[in-house]
Amino acid sequence: MSRYKVVVYAISKNESSFVDRWVDSMMEADEIYVLDTGSTDNTVEKLRSRGVIVSEEIITPWRFDVARNKSLDMVPLDADICVCTDLDEVFLPGWRTKLEDTWNNADRLRYKYNWSIDDNDKPIVTFLYEKIHSRKNYKWIYPVHEILKCSKDNEVVVTNENITLNHYPDRTKSRSSYLPLLELSVKENPDNDRNLHYLGREYMYYGKWQESIDTLIKHINLPSSTWVEERSASMRFISRDYLHLNRKDEAKYWLQRAIKESPNQREGYVELAMLELDNKNYLEVIINCLKAKTILKNAMIYINEPFCWDSTIDDLLSISYYNLGIKDEALYYINRALEISPNDERLQKNKEIFTS
Repeated sequence: MSRYKVVVYAISKNESSFVDRWVDSMMEADEIYVLDTGSTDNTVEKLRSRGVIVSEEIITPWRFDVARNKSLDMVPLDADICVCTDLDEVFLPGWRTKLEDTWNNADRLRYKYNWSIDDNDKPIVTFLYEKIHSRKNYKWIYPVHEILKCSKDNEVVVTNENITLNHYPDRTKSRSSYLPLLELSVKENPDNDRNLHYLGREYMYYGKWQESIDTLIKHINLPSSTWVEERSASMRFISRDYLHLNRKDEAKYWLQRAIKESPNQREGYVELAMLELDNKNYLEVIINCLKAKTILKNAMIYINEPFCWDSTIDDLLSISYYNLGIKDEALYYINRALEISPNDERLQKNKEIFTS
């Protein structure tokens, strides 16, 4: 007999193609609730046909926190554990038992989230997620990139990395609402370091280079901005902005600051190596790539960059050694790169050049 009542809740809009896979994954829960926010396909019908309890409401103006809170309101007050997921996410089987074994009347649980996965189901970006929580004392905050806020003074958080949630996003969906919602987030909470970082990153995505620089500098200058990995990421994004403005000296300066801020991450070294490759400073490329290789642990945080853990470093090393005339090392590293990415045609052609 289960020790806890476990309830899944979610929001949806036009996600008919995900319904069956998602429900199959969530069926380990006692009940499943979904707030549909305006589907024009048959998402609602499919959910109800699978036994999901669905409510429908248009949220105007749209905010993710409002929608999440309304979906949480659907969950009965006698639920012990609330599990918030999206319809493009899938738990690996057995999650319910692992959850109950770990919970022990906690307030919140952290678990493994594979945010990005390749075509062979191999994780690319993994970090700890924390959207499993008790029924009381929680509400969602922020219009986008929303998070759960706990009203208790002494929140008890437990972790089980054996619980895995995989993310299979719909790449066709627009994220055009994110920028105005992030601007609203910062307007509502101008001293919130997290939202400033996200807004600066979003400006970068939109090619608003100077707006990105200004916002990210505000982020790192906030007294509350103390998470070194996130601060380092802001510095790397500033560097990318300056690169797009063709101001390479400033781009290099900010990468050096990013490395100093968080020397135990590969990201700064690899991005600096990329910059030095563009400048044909091959020895500097090698130095930075070899420094990156000494960092063996891929921390489970959302800031991880996939290019730090794929074939990129070996690729950069092979090109640099080849241009320095050290062909044995060039061949060694191109073979290493091909072990990771055997179907990469550019790497294959490079090997042909190195061996000719």
